[in-house]
Parts: sequence; structure tokens; C-alpha cells
Amino acid sequence: MNILIVHAHPEPLSFTTALKDQAVRVLEQQGHHVEVSDLYAMNFNPVASREDFTTLKNEEYLNYALEQRHASQQKLLSTDIQSEIEKVQKADLLILNFPMYWTSIPAILKGWIDRVFVSGIFYGGKRFYNHGGMVGKKAMLSFTLGGRDHMFGENAIHGSLENLLLPIQRGTLAYVGFEVLPPFIAYHVPYISQEARQQMLLNYAKHLQSLDQLDALVFPKLEQFDERLYPL
Repeated sequence: MNILIVHAHPEPLSFTTALKDQAVRVLEQQGHHVEVSDLYAMNFNPVASREDFTTLKNEEYLNYALEQRHASQQKLLSTDIQSEIEKVQKADLLILNFPMYWTSIPAILKGWIDRVFVSGIFYGGKRFYNHGGMVGKKAMLSFTLGGRDHMFGENAIHGSLENLLLPIQRGTLAYVGFEVLPPFIAYHVPYISQEARQQMLLNYAKHLQSLDQLDALVFPKLEQFDERLYPL
């Protein structure tokens, strides 16, 4: 497989970076081709703006999604966006690797999605979920957080982690057509021993080695809804 890892952590010595490095090692050992977009190392610009287009269709009012659609058709996207789109299009599997910030993804990763998941290529009209632009590709989250595993769950102090992940797993990855694999989660990372971290890396290796056996998460299909998107 061709695999793209989008890595979002500012510290090269962080455990999140160690997860990224482990993924590269394990996946390459399995014969996969791995490419990494290290957003902080790239100094990736996360801010969506008029500068994302070489020419605007409407110079007087910026409707970002409509400009994306026009620019994707006319090849008017900025070079940094186009480069990242081509990496995603080449990949069979996309891995987003990050630390959880405030129950969400880091701003630089959110900005990468805002600018790269372009209307007209990734989605548009009724091209979403199982009809999205990335149908046939897989995606997975790999992330670290400070809480312990018992802090997340239906009756836990922080609630269900699955619910916290809905905006990225369902509202983003599944929405544009990716088949979303179960995430790898490294709990309580800042507070555990080096031995525990090493065990987590071994657990991640096993997760990566069993990708073909993982059941994808279940999300809506357009065929379950009528023309106005009411449930059948």
C-alpha cells in the first residue's frame, strides 16, 4: 500500500513523534511505501484565505468552498495545497497522527484539513459518505492524550471517546468517503514510565500489523436515505 502519515506535533522528541516513527518503521518493514507530511517541520500554513487561489472567480466576496470547487477544476489552487492533495490521492491509507488538544485535533491539523479537503475533489453536492471523493481509501487516527482509559466511556467523567471523535472520524474522514479504521490511542502519556511507553509502541506495532483484520467503523450510507436525505 501507499500510506500517508500526516503528523502534527511541534516537538521532535515527543511520544507522538515516536508513534509516527514507529509507524514508518513497521509499515516499511511490511513492504508498504510510506510518505510523511510533518506539518510543523514543513511550517505548513493552516489559515484558509484568498491566497489559497491563484485567481478568484469572485473577487468581491470570498465563498471559500465555491472558490475551492472552481480552483480545483481550473487548476488554480496554491502549490502547497495541490502538493498535499496529490499525496492524499496517491495514498491507499491516510493516518492522522497527533496529540489530542481540548478533546480535538491541533489547529495546524484542522487547518490542513480545511485547506486540503477541497470541495469538488473530496466532496460536493451529494458526493459524501459512501459516495465521497475518497471512496476506496482507508483512514485511521493515531493520537496521544493525558487522561487514563477509565476516564472515557458512557458513564465516565469525560464521556464517550467515540462521541468526542465524531467530528473527525464521521464528520470529516467518513464524510469524504474514507473507510475509517479503529484508532490507536495512547492514554496518559505524559505521566507514565518509559517502560510503559515502550509497551505502547509495541502495541501500536501490533495494531499496524493487523490493519487487514480490523473491522471498519460503521457510518451512514446514502442508500439509507431518500432524495431529501430523510431516513428510509
